[in-house]
Amino acid sequence: MSETTRKQEAVVEPTIFELSSPGRRGYRFPPLDVPEIDPVEVFGESQVRSVEPAFPELTEPEVVRHFTRLAEMNHHVDRGFYPLGSCTMKYNPKVNEDVAGLPGFTRLHPEVDEVHSQGALALMHGLARHLAAISGMDEVSLQPPAGASGELAGMLIVRAYHTDRGNPRSKVIVPDSAHGTNPASLTLAGYEAQEIKSDSSGRVDVDELRRLVDSETAAIMITNPNTLGVFESRISEIVEIVHGVGGLVYMDGANLNALMGIVRPGDIGFDLMHFNLHKTFSSPHGGGGPGSGPIGVTSELADYLPYPVISRDEAKSRGIEYYFDYERPRSIGKVHGVYGNFLVMVKAYSYILTLGPVGLRRVAENALLNANYLQRKLEAYYELPYKGYCQHEFVLSASRQKEHGVRALDVAKRLLDFGVHSPTIYFPLIVGEALMIEPTETESKRSLDHFVSVMIEIARESESDPDVVRGAPSRTPVGRLDEVRASKDLDVSWRQD
Repeated sequence: MSETTRKQEAVVEPTIFELSSPGRRGYRFPPLDVPEIDPVEVFGESQVRSVEPAFPELTEPEVVRHFTRLAEMNHHVDRGFYPLGSCTMKYNPKVNEDVAGLPGFTRLHPEVDEVHSQGALALMHGLARHLAAISGMDEVSLQPPAGASGELAGMLIVRAYHTDRGNPRSKVIVPDSAHGTNPASLTLAGYEAQEIKSDSSGRVDVDELRRLVDSETAAIMITNPNTLGVFESRISEIVEIVHGVGGLVYMDGANLNALMGIVRPGDIGFDLMHFNLHKTFSSPHGGGGPGSGPIGVTSELADYLPYPVISRDEAKSRGIEYYFDYERPRSIGKVHGVYGNFLVMVKAYSYILTLGPVGLRRVAENALLNANYLQRKLEAYYELPYKGYCQHEFVLSASRQKEHGVRALDVAKRLLDFGVHSPTIYFPLIVGEALMIEPTETESKRSLDHFVSVMIEIARESESDPDVVRGAPSRTPVGRLDEVRASKDLDVSWRQD
């Protein structure tokens, strides 16, 4: 079928102001039953509008249908495949949303005391213990509200630990394939980032690591499996080298989806790590909701966790079983509200209890299977810079396509025409024209095969008709934007003539 035949008319949805018509309404306030006041007298003339705001006027069905039509134009994980590498955009079971929507959770005030939040504290304490069991860590704080916040908390713990020993030290080692938040987090904690190159297999160059470490090495931040989708098979050596100079080993837990039930980071020598509840434990993220980045540590570092720590007193000597423990003189302090992003925790807790230990292992196994299936199907059509089995994700390169004038960005845009979201592109930075693909465990073989067929067709188009790929997308509500202009000349205002 030709591109001209397949091309659809662009869907143009008017703005809500264009749909507005004077006199329409979807609500009506009851008559005022309290004394009317003059806002100028209460707030002052400078704080009161001289002209009423020009709100759109529509009926309730018009508003609902407008925003429903807009929602249908967006791509989201409930609509189609979302292979966004490093982000673990898995399908989020709706039962978790139902549980998080229970009134006892949604009506919980963020400043409520322990006496009136025993159920919430029991859930949080239980979730922390589950995360500790999954990771092999001894203690977990749920306070950090996102992955980067968990990283920062971890680096502040590293600093506090070394400071107590007489020297905070000055540098933290990060691989060249690290997440961009890693060097940012350690810099905020007062450290200097020291990059270490990957070897030819995509793993940390262990010989180079031996040359880099010294008495000023506070820690190494390492993602395992790393952002290339490669397991750091020499991790025991890495741990031994860093521990040998008194440093700590931090694991970025963004890729824990590949390890659950198979490998526990604490068992292979990691001292601390953060979790992404909004990735591994299936809470919506990005446009779908907030994140949560709990931090787990070994017993040696437990005193430094953010306070208050949720503790349990089975004897109820205080009159309650679960309480906030503020008696942490070595704590790095608060990094967020004491309840963290609570509803994200509820969803993660529901997810863990639903699957159980066997189910969590199956999650990891299926994530590995799906990623390796896609890699084997696509390596003949795109460059595969690092050979061998991958973990839960893998990185291709569009370098072959670039020879025909087609970039990774073009491939990403063309995927939209087939109802598939783009993978992560141009990351990790060590791979030119990178296409970072993570299918997650929730995709069926049919979904994966559709993605494979689309990627193969785009590879063929790149050779036979590259203009089609360079001009994509052509079947979406909006075509390709001028991204430079959109960044420098963004205008989202609405003006009434």
